[in-house]
Amino acid sequence: MQNKVLILDFGSQYTQLIGRRVRELNIFSEIKPYNNPPKDLSEYKAVILSGSPFSVRADDAPHPDLSEIRGKKPLLGVCYGAQYLAHFNEGSVEKSNTREYGRANLSHVNSQSSFLKNVTVGSQVWMSHADTIKRLPENATLLASTHDVENAAFKFDGEDTYGIQFHPEVYHSTDGKQVLENFLVGIAGIAQTWTPDAFVETTVADLKEKIGDEKVILGLSGGVDSSVAAVLLHKAIGKNLHCIFVNNGLLRKNEFHDVLEQYEGMGLNVKGVDASARFLDDLEGESDPETKRKTIGRVFVEVFDDESHLVENAKWLAQGTIYPDVIESVSATGGPSATIKSHHNVGGLPDYMKLKVVEPLRMLFKDEVRRVGASLGIDKALLGRHPFPGPGLAIRILGDITREKVAILQEVDYIFINGLREWGLYDKVWQAGAMLLPVNSVGVMGDERTYEKCVALRAVESTDGMTADWVNLPYEFLQKTSNDIINKVPGVNRVVYDISSKPPATIEWE
Repeated sequence: MQNKVLILDFGSQYTQLIGRRVRELNIFSEIKPYNNPPKDLSEYKAVILSGSPFSVRADDAPHPDLSEIRGKKPLLGVCYGAQYLAHFNEGSVEKSNTREYGRANLSHVNSQSSFLKNVTVGSQVWMSHADTIKRLPENATLLASTHDVENAAFKFDGEDTYGIQFHPEVYHSTDGKQVLENFLVGIAGIAQTWTPDAFVETTVADLKEKIGDEKVILGLSGGVDSSVAAVLLHKAIGKNLHCIFVNNGLLRKNEFHDVLEQYEGMGLNVKGVDASARFLDDLEGESDPETKRKTIGRVFVEVFDDESHLVENAKWLAQGTIYPDVIESVSATGGPSATIKSHHNVGGLPDYMKLKVVEPLRMLFKDEVRRVGASLGIDKALLGRHPFPGPGLAIRILGDITREKVAILQEVDYIFINGLREWGLYDKVWQAGAMLLPVNSVGVMGDERTYEKCVALRAVESTDGMTADWVNLPYEFLQKTSNDIINKVPGVNRVVYDISSKPPATIEWE
């Protein structure tokens, strides 16, 4: 793959969005930490420097060696990246007198610049910085300004090196995608050839070469990610793929049976393993969210280790890990971004398990996985299924896990999700679920006092899971759903609706 873009991550919360926006242009991007860049840069046609929570004026500011990049490949510095290029080339970066956050509009645009082609005065951009570039280096030319930020965009003379103080990757920068296209396609000359079909072709070829005639065990969940991974692997290695669907006791109501039925006719070799008692026994009395996740991950691996011994000469464990899982667990590719939470299917295998890991979707966002699935001809109903967390209902039951609590939440979730389908709302929601809260509240039923559980309903809209907004579901729907839950699920007397967005909240509660 010779049409790639390298994004050097300085720890910005927006670094992943840069990667997504580049991919939306049908150009493949890779994110690497600024302090551990690839040794071989030959396959990258352009480089982007991300933003950062650091200040270039600080003693501990990230300070990479760009000698193999600067002047040799088209280079774009975004926010901190732009300040870095200015500060270390005899420009001046100072603490801003005002907080330069949020929306701004371009008040000056160099219309002769190919970098700002089709970008006009008045175009909205998104600022997020505490420092500002007060003076450009002598060999740099100003390209754009806002009312408060004079040096909003610039170019170094005689080379394809650019800096922008705003964030083109953020949705609120209305011409941000145009700026990236101007840089990557118009200036760097990168071909827009990274499509779902191309991904399938190259991935299948890579899987054939990597795996050969060896056998692979894949953990199916019934969701989009593992299903697409399974079809990709089946296309590459056929009968050597052995799929296992594990019932961890934390699935949705009837899901174990429904998922196994779903895969009939897809040509996949699928085995169902009911390990629910094993998971629930190990989770007994545990209420810490991280410990619950890690317990489920441990038992998940143990079950697969047991099953792997039943498949003669199994050498690989395949997983449907996708990019947001990796980003939130260990920060992007080991870079300086903060860890949000651990994921049960990220981080490798214990030494005793002698299987190599293959993750064909590891570098894809959720919307990209769906497009690849469509390219593979997977049924639309399966591809449109809402994401469901690997740890299942364990992270939707706040506090300790009991069989009784799982049964209650399964019934609540069943009413909520089926209601979304019946009201024609399911496909308008990216992810939905119910949370069982660790509180009881007073209620009245049949003239008698009750003291029972409270559940929270959650529905969000998103494209990749990195950010999400709560969905404004109709009051009539919420009213009926609340009544159905309270009337049909013993032990619940109160229903609330979560109207938090991500960030600052996460989609799941644990």
